[in-house]
Amino acid sequence: MKVTIIGAGPGGYVAALRAAQLGAEVTVIEESEVGGTCLNWGCIPTKTLIASAEVLHKTKNAEDFGLELNGTVSPNIQKIMDRKKKVVDIQVKGIRGLFKSWGVKLIEGRGTIASPKKIKVTLRDGSTSEVDTDKIIIATGSRPAQIPVFPFDGQKILSSDHAINLDVIPKSLLVVGAGVIGCEFAFIYREFGSEVTMVEMMPRAVSTEDEEISVLLERELKKNKIKLITNTGVQKVDVKEDGVTATLSDGKTIDAEKVLVSIGRAVNSKDLGLEDIGVNTGKRGEIIVDEKLQTNIEGIYAIGDVVGGIMLAHLASKQGLIAAENATGGNAKIRYDVIPAAIFTSPEIASVGLREHQVKEKNIKYKVGRFQFRALGKAHAMGEISGLFKIIAEEGTDKILGAHIIGPHASDLIHEVAVAMESGLTVKDIAHTIHAHPTLAEGIMEAAEDVHNMAVHVPKK
Repeated sequence: MKVTIIGAGPGGYVAALRAAQLGAEVTVIEESEVGGTCLNWGCIPTKTLIASAEVLHKTKNAEDFGLELNGTVSPNIQKIMDRKKKVVDIQVKGIRGLFKSWGVKLIEGRGTIASPKKIKVTLRDGSTSEVDTDKIIIATGSRPAQIPVFPFDGQKILSSDHAINLDVIPKSLLVVGAGVIGCEFAFIYREFGSEVTMVEMMPRAVSTEDEEISVLLERELKKNKIKLITNTGVQKVDVKEDGVTATLSDGKTIDAEKVLVSIGRAVNSKDLGLEDIGVNTGKRGEIIVDEKLQTNIEGIYAIGDVVGGIMLAHLASKQGLIAAENATGGNAKIRYDVIPAAIFTSPEIASVGLREHQVKEKNIKYKVGRFQFRALGKAHAMGEISGLFKIIAEEGTDKILGAHIIGPHASDLIHEVAVAMESGLTVKDIAHTIHAHPTLAEGIMEAAEDVHNMAVHVPKK
């Protein structure tokens, strides 16, 4: 069985390794670098910058911990970027090593599907070759969305790809879009010293999250002196010698040294030969797949960002596992109702399952349990007391419908609830589980207890 994957991002490389583990002869075609957007321009680079920002923040507040620093601590953007590159290079080397270990063949070039059994590859030197295969998995990912109003130049009008490679910290930064990516970069560059303004068309920041979470994040934006303008669009951006001037939908203007455009992502489905072989796509170019991640053409699968929907690296990886199993004769399916997600702002945000407004839209009777980080001894010891745990449960059945956390280490904490939901456990199952003290995870237990008004460390209502 020959399986060929186009794209070596978090979906493609995982699919390749699983297919190899299942005994397939695997070839991966990658135009740029293994690891895809997540490793080279997204998840890992941004988290590396965030790590530098967090250390900088700690040093600025060292006196709060009884520490005296002689001299000043300031960000050296070149050294920060050098460290980021080193971290990325280690991960890239790791993936290439895994390919070698499992006998996965890597071809560096651009793949175009000539037929369900043949892929044409344009190599980096301009020459071409062909790959014969039995099954194809398309994992070409996505790219920063661009519209004519914001023509990326990499100098003054930036995409997220540009923002992780700056060689100078901008004195002022305008962020268009207060979604996941925009908010993460806003906190990063504000900590590095930039004056940051955000403009968002929706009524609130991170509008895909639970409304209570958005309210708390907006409070943190204000505390960090990041200006947020909502219910407003950007009509045009004029590039000047010393920066940019953005004209807003209300007629006002904003001057900044650079503008970061963060208005979503576009799928990479063009020039793959999909039209020639009849693969169905949606209005935005997303490849349409069934529950087994197979397209309408037998033997051709698609995974990750290119299928649209929720664009998360770990979801792409899970889809890669499912597609690899099905391409090699399996019958695997994926659950989409239990997908944890994290936003690496300061503090972090994490969620799984339904938001409260979604529960209301479904007319489900529910209860909510809440617990504040400031009620945890561990949070005070860390000096990070801002945040909230929130658990939503179905009334009567005690089924966990969703959980939302904003606070330190939220991205790690959410998985306790995700495991509980995946396993069909109830809110009381979490509440009855002994949690170590002092830990942040106690907040999950207390929020679960609060669903039934039994949290010990919550004042009487």
